[in-house]
Amino acid sequence: MATLSHDMIIEILGCLSVKDLLRFKCVSKLWCSWIEDPYFINLHLSYSLKTNTNHSLILRHRKFQFLSVNYDSPKTTRRLEQPFGEQKKPIQIMGSCNGLLAVEYDYNRIFLWNLSTRKYQVLPSTKIDFSSPSICYGRSIYYGFGYDLVSDDYKLVRMVQLLGENDEYFHSEAKVYSLRSNCWRRIKDFCFHLIFYRELGFLANNVLHWMVSRTPESSNRNLVGFDLRSEEFRVVELPDFCLDENFYFDVKAMGGVKESWVKLMSSTQPDLLPGSPFEVPLAFSKNGNKVLFHKKELGGNWERDSLVWYDLGSKRVEKVGIEDLPLDYDVYLYVESLVPLNDRCPREIKIDVFNI
Repeated sequence: MATLSHDMIIEILGCLSVKDLLRFKCVSKLWCSWIEDPYFINLHLSYSLKTNTNHSLILRHRKFQFLSVNYDSPKTTRRLEQPFGEQKKPIQIMGSCNGLLAVEYDYNRIFLWNLSTRKYQVLPSTKIDFSSPSICYGRSIYYGFGYDLVSDDYKLVRMVQLLGENDEYFHSEAKVYSLRSNCWRRIKDFCFHLIFYRELGFLANNVLHWMVSRTPESSNRNLVGFDLRSEEFRVVELPDFCLDENFYFDVKAMGGVKESWVKLMSSTQPDLLPGSPFEVPLAFSKNGNKVLFHKKELGGNWERDSLVWYDLGSKRVEKVGIEDLPLDYDVYLYVESLVPLNDRCPREIKIDVFNI
């Protein structure tokens, strides 16, 4: 009887879902050691990213309810319960990278959460080192989460800014959390004004990015990147049309990132997708000929969200047919992985599967 070699078994396992791999850990101690091996974890993640498989969309509704939609076949939803049980306290996703979510719980507690393995790790708390002035217009906190390939480390960046009256700039502070060392470190302060309240940094080419201005009153916008390896900020050059002060724009990352700006699509209509004043591109389809958009429509006292495919060739719009979704939600792209945290696996985390 012919038997498969170790390399062939590892190659086959690397194509499977995390759900299947967690089950196969029970086959034998040998298989368990293979699946928990760091080399295999990286192999499985690389395959998922390269082939655009094992991807999901995480939908957050009412600040504490979570749904997961299979990206490859959006007909089945999973309801996800938060790690700390059914306490209706707000949860804010601050970033998604390689199967880990950086999450803020109840406005003051931060943890990393692997939805696939159902494990989480609470981060140590860190105070804001500077004190607020007596007259303070407001305090804003911004986050970014990503993976540093060089140091093999996941890092969470926190920036705090204070503004005084008439948008007078008071102070800023930047800190970085390292999963490898499990501690926060103070880094060089951030010398730009972040434009959008509580904007999350998006990751591209090992760099987290935010839209900023030089001063609070400035109308000129720039793109600033934080290199996760060197832990330094730098200005990123934008396309020429972004230099027009009368042109509104925003920047997001999806799919593979090139070294220069390349026009993917354009439209002369005010709204690329009819009936939607706000469209956010999320990801490419597997074959790369479609773009998934998150549409947000606003009314007098209502808002409605939906997901649509935009065909780059035919320029046609196709609605993603998922029933029984809430009217309003935030959307985050997620890839399943075996990336480990610690050994905590709370019993209260459950996943219910519903076929639509």
